[in-house]
Amino acid sequence: MLEDDEAIATVLGLRLAAAGGTGIGLTAESAERAAAKLRRILPASLRRRTDEVLAAVEFGRSGHPQINPTDLSAVASAIAAHRCLAFAYSRKGGPSSRTVEPMRLVQIRQRWYLYAWDQGRQDWRNFRLDRIADLRATGTPFRPRPLPADDLAEHLRARFHGRKTIRTVLTLHADVRDAAARLHRIDGSLEACGEGRCRYVAYVDSFEWLTVVLAVSDIDFTVDETAEFRDHLVQTGQRLLGAANAGR
Repeated sequence: MLEDDEAIATVLGLRLAAAGGTGIGLTAESAERAAAKLRRILPASLRRRTDEVLAAVEFGRSGHPQINPTDLSAVASAIAAHRCLAFAYSRKGGPSSRTVEPMRLVQIRQRWYLYAWDQGRQDWRNFRLDRIADLRATGTPFRPRPLPADDLAEHLRARFHGRKTIRTVLTLHADVRDAAARLHRIDGSLEACGEGRCRYVAYVDSFEWLTVVLAVSDIDFTVDETAEFRDHLVQTGQRLLGAANAGR
């Protein structure tokens, strides 16, 4: 059933898993059993090729904490079923109880992250799976929200490296569907908050970019957070009005 390159990719993946390179705490024994079963059904010529590759390659053990496969499976099931999760989350400031709407599992730099809507914080959050404890499915269903980015891995990398960290909260005078269609780019999340209105939580790398997007969209809005963005809009408006009046 497997082409030559597929068989080699499979056995290399199993060996990588055994070394902990996937970030999942699979036992070396289980990976070796799977590799042995695969090896038995390969044609002799292909078996020799995969043996040669395995003999030539050596994987170093991962230094990152390994994720329990059971927890990974439980999170994936909750994402597929659109069911909320509850857990204890440990950070430098101490543990906290979270209830979230799980959306994606993302692996970056050999670490696994759960990307979810935090119901208590009313915002998107990412959680390292190795810091999650007492994981349980609440059984409460949720309707998936639009994700703030198409490429979540790149979105998280940018946030980890200090880009797109300015958080601004707006009330847009348009419903979610209309706002999503008219915004040139959505750098955050949209949530309905009343008839003909929605809440926009934006993460951007500059107020200038957000100002341009809002101006082009032609959507009326109210600034809820932050005071710095309000000041920026006032200064920008005064500068534009001054330029317009100077030409009269």
